[in-house]
Amino acid sequence: MLGEQIGETKGRRLVRRVISIDPPTAEVSFEDTGQMLGIPTTGMGTYTSVIRPDGSILGHGQGLSLTQDGEAITWTGTGVGKFGPGGAVSYRGMLFLQTPSQKLARVNNACAAFEYEVDATGNTNSKLWEWK
Repeated sequence: MLGEQIGETKGRRLVRRVISIDPPTAEVSFEDTGQMLGIPTTGMGTYTSVIRPDGSILGHGQGLSLTQDGEAITWTGTGVGKFGPGGAVSYRGMLFLQTPSQKLARVNNACAAFEYEVDATGNTNSKLWEWK
């Protein structure tokens, strides 16, 4: 069951590069700002996306967010997505979070369901919910 929303970020896609054409695979990096458990964060991440024969996308990624105090939250995740108008992309999936921070310890070993949107101009928006 989905629990409360635990995070949200807005950011920008920085780099896209093709790393394979068989199957079509791209690597994407981004930076963002937002909050985790109400604590402001600045983050970055990289994911690879494989375009599947049916046109859907399978993505795997990893990233790092830092609080203003320099405490880190790391994540790995997997999601499925689809293309939208003008090259927009929409993903849904799961992140697995880890941190040494005591004030963010609630995310340790938690599963977080996510929505990740990239518009046609490269702006990103993500939301995370705790999966209980």
